[in-house]
Amino acid sequence: MIRKILGLAILALLVSCGGDDGPPPAPEGAELVFPDENSECTTGTSVNETLSQVTFQWKASKNTESYTLSVVNLDTNVPQTISTSTTSASLSIAKGTPFAWSVTSRSSRSDQVASSETWLFYNAGSQTTYPPFPAQLVNPLSGSTVLKNIANEVVLEWQGADVDNDIVSFEVFFSAENPPESSAGTTNATTMELPVSVESATVYYWKIITTDQEGNTSDSGVFEFKVY
Repeated sequence: MIRKILGLAILALLVSCGGDDGPPPAPEGAELVFPDENSECTTGTSVNETLSQVTFQWKASKNTESYTLSVVNLDTNVPQTISTSTTSASLSIAKGTPFAWSVTSRSSRSDQVASSETWLFYNAGSQTTYPPFPAQLVNPLSGSTVLKNIANEVVLEWQGADVDNDIVSFEVFFSAENPPESSAGTTNATTMELPVSVESATVYYWKIITTDQEGNTSDSGVFEFKVY
């Protein structure tokens, strides 16, 4: 009996010591706070005639040791990045320019990273009105291969925004040539999709020109996709 009890105790000890706690938890995505989405940022500290320093803020995310802030100039598509263990960071960025910003959460205990949403904003300049943000091309993803539907069409989808909230139209340029110079159609401010006719085994290029009530325009840049 004693031997049996001793054996059970040893077995219990082995089970308790040999348990697998699983991989460490992955970091979660941060919640962005400032600059606000689709806003004009007027709180920057002027550095010189062309630059102002903006402080970006976000909420702490779970299982995170450090954050990488990424701020992309939408006129040039050039990113600026900075890493920090806090929930804010400052960068000097161009005045009167549209930007996209996001935060990546990291942990030394996990190989995984987590990305926040991406927010757009204009860094204040001398102008009183702003062009629309460049349209964000959503579908098809650039570089992807897609199936056409039964009508031999692919539906192009995008997102548009404007600080002044006065977008008038989106003009879609679509072609098998790069850059696309043929207009496939124009939609109003609330319609952000357009079906286009396609052929199999062909690469297509597309972009969006957004226009507001003041006649200001923005160019999305060119995306490409291939049809099966």
